[in-house]
Amino acid sequence: MAGAIIENMSTKKLCIVGGILLVFQVIAFLVGGLIAPSPTTAVPYMSVKCIDVRKNHHKTKWLMPWGPNHCEKLKDFDEAVSRQIEANDIVFAVHIPLPSKEMSPWFQFMLFIMQLDIAFKMDNDLKENAEITLDVSLAYRDDMFDDWKEIAHAIEIRKLKCTFGSPKTLESEGRHYDCDFLPFMEIGSVAHKYYLINIRLPVNERKGINVGIGEIKDIRLVGIHQNGGFTKVWFAMKTFLTPSILIIMVWYWRRITLMTRAPVLLEKVIFALGISMTFINIPVEWFSIGFDWTWMLLFGDIRQGIFYAMLLSFWIIFCGEHMMDQNERNRLSGYWKQVGPIAVGSFCLFIFDMCERGVQLKNPFYSIWTTEVGTELAMAFIIVAGICLCLYFLFLCFMVFQVFRNISGKQSSLPAMSKARRLHYEGLIFRFKFLMLITLACAAMTVIFFIVSQVTEGHWKWGDITIQVNSAFFTGIYGMWNLYVFALMFLYAPSHKNYGEDQSNGDLGVNSGEELQLTTTITHVDGPTEVYKLARKEAQE
Repeated sequence: MAGAIIENMSTKKLCIVGGILLVFQVIAFLVGGLIAPSPTTAVPYMSVKCIDVRKNHHKTKWLMPWGPNHCEKLKDFDEAVSRQIEANDIVFAVHIPLPSKEMSPWFQFMLFIMQLDIAFKMDNDLKENAEITLDVSLAYRDDMFDDWKEIAHAIEIRKLKCTFGSPKTLESEGRHYDCDFLPFMEIGSVAHKYYLINIRLPVNERKGINVGIGEIKDIRLVGIHQNGGFTKVWFAMKTFLTPSILIIMVWYWRRITLMTRAPVLLEKVIFALGISMTFINIPVEWFSIGFDWTWMLLFGDIRQGIFYAMLLSFWIIFCGEHMMDQNERNRLSGYWKQVGPIAVGSFCLFIFDMCERGVQLKNPFYSIWTTEVGTELAMAFIIVAGICLCLYFLFLCFMVFQVFRNISGKQSSLPAMSKARRLHYEGLIFRFKFLMLITLACAAMTVIFFIVSQVTEGHWKWGDITIQVNSAFFTGIYGMWNLYVFALMFLYAPSHKNYGEDQSNGDLGVNSGEELQLTTTITHVDGPTEVYKLARKEAQE
């Protein structure tokens, strides 16, 4: 009979393979922790108040905060009042990046959040549930002396959530409110060297636009972009891992097709997992260095969604196919109750992503978090997804427990056998259980990754060495999934070792009674491994 490599490979060789994979796993973490910088950088920007008394405003001219053609600036709003300059003629200008710097395509994306400095004033108080209307425009150029070219223009509304820690009395005038950050803008590519943002706060008392929003002193922006050094390390990993997974995937499927029987469901799902891993590995991001592809963030989310949906489905099928108390397996339709919710959840997350980043392809200032309905909907998606993830993990642990219990039940037949045969099957069962525990460890590491990336400061100091924790987890978890998929396709590929019936039984010292006791119906079940067949065996009289 011919089994999988995980069963036919000697323990020594298996340990060598495991050791090599462990070394690569450690390297994946070290590459992010010691070589790559932090994944992202946050840069604060203070807007400059410019005077624009022309009628058409943005349509004919862009206002620069600094440089040879900088705008006429206002020091503060007291100066505007003394010069009788209206609020509609004031533009908040922000140049990206800061002076003497350039943006780069290696930054991949730009995300901006806004913070308003609002002062308390008795005759201009901030009303409850106030909303601020922003007339915003974005432009770019690649040379300091080129004309600005418009990317987007929109009128956006943001709800203000501010608190005031002191009594609202005359003595408190001038103190600032404590306001939450506001989502402002997100762009999926950084294809140009310079960007310019012009922000207006149009006032229309008759329509109630920007009335009751307090006395706005300044507008601050925080720009977040991916570090170029991290991008290069990330691209290098993708470029290295893509051919590795592609080669093992082709090798794996070639071995499957050389077999006389048709591939079983488990083998097909492992191959599909390899395809989804290859899909997420292909380094199409290299094209973003030369092309202005703003849809790359959305495309990356779709690729990750496909992989995670395939991975979650694989775990369910992998466990289910090794549970002997479930009949009529080897059919995908038998898993619709388990795989169906994963597909529905993935589709819901896709719709949510399209509502956010899909719209941002046309309007980078749009955010689903700006309205109460959008915020509640987004939070509902996230909470439901988190609950489903926890329930899935618990269900997966239960299925693994069920598989272990079923396999342990079969072990009751082993003591009656010869020592050689017993040791043979005990070794196979131990390898299978070890692989199942590795699977749970991979799932747990992913959960830990999300937690650590949220609560850590981003780096640890160890003597003179700085370890970038977030970068280490990004590269380490990404490498872990590749190594896991690689190991599955390698270990579950059909072995080239073929044993004759007499040879396989004779070498193990098995008499016909023992063989009949253990494998009464195994010959009626096709599968990649003996443990797979053993777990699916139905008891017979």
